[in-house]
Amino acid sequence: MAKTAQRTPVPGPAFIRLLARLAESNLSSAGPALSDRLSEWVDWTRAVTLSKALDGRLPPAVEGPDFDADEDADCQRIRATLEASIVQEPEPGRPPRRVVDAGSAEASSDYTVFRERYITLQRSMLGATSRLRGRLRDMLTRISPEMARLAEVDALMEQTLSAREHSLLAKVPVLLGVHFERLREAGSDDAWREVFRRDMQSLLLAELDLRFQPIEGLLAALRTQ
Repeated sequence: MAKTAQRTPVPGPAFIRLLARLAESNLSSAGPALSDRLSEWVDWTRAVTLSKALDGRLPPAVEGPDFDADEDADCQRIRATLEASIVQEPEPGRPPRRVVDAGSAEASSDYTVFRERYITLQRSMLGATSRLRGRLRDMLTRISPEMARLAEVDALMEQTLSAREHSLLAKVPVLLGVHFERLREAGSDDAWREVFRRDMQSLLLAELDLRFQPIEGLLAALRTQ
């Protein structure tokens, strides 16, 4: 019996490790330094803008609610809602809408249904996290000049990196499709479908965690005030 090749563990967030496993990729841990990688994402004009945000005049405060326990709880509720939308299996008895009917046996043979569901959930995560991130930044500006500067830098980082991030995350459903076909070709019964569903769910939850990392940073700053 042939032995399965051992792959070098991939460092980094769970999302990256999951992608490497699903792609059956043996990524090297000796990749480019973070500063070198960021230099590929941030052109000189953006770098100048970030420098001015760090050294220039502070932005004015924005009218709105202050951060409190209720706001903190609302942030947790938004994340829990997104997690529930990922974990909750579609109801097979509902009307024939392709994205919703992904749990049926017939739909399971066609990756298009799962791809549409993944993209739909990605859009939900993007919309919710973008709104929440902006709201938390507004709250930071009302605390102190230092927190206002942090909010401005975060806004500029989002503007600078969001296009690249969107482009890379848009490739995830393609990679997942390759994993789907690999499992289907290797599977002799329906068990592979359940494996795929678990893998897709794990990947979505890991992507949600990745999208919430900047938000968790803003929340940590707000909670210390």
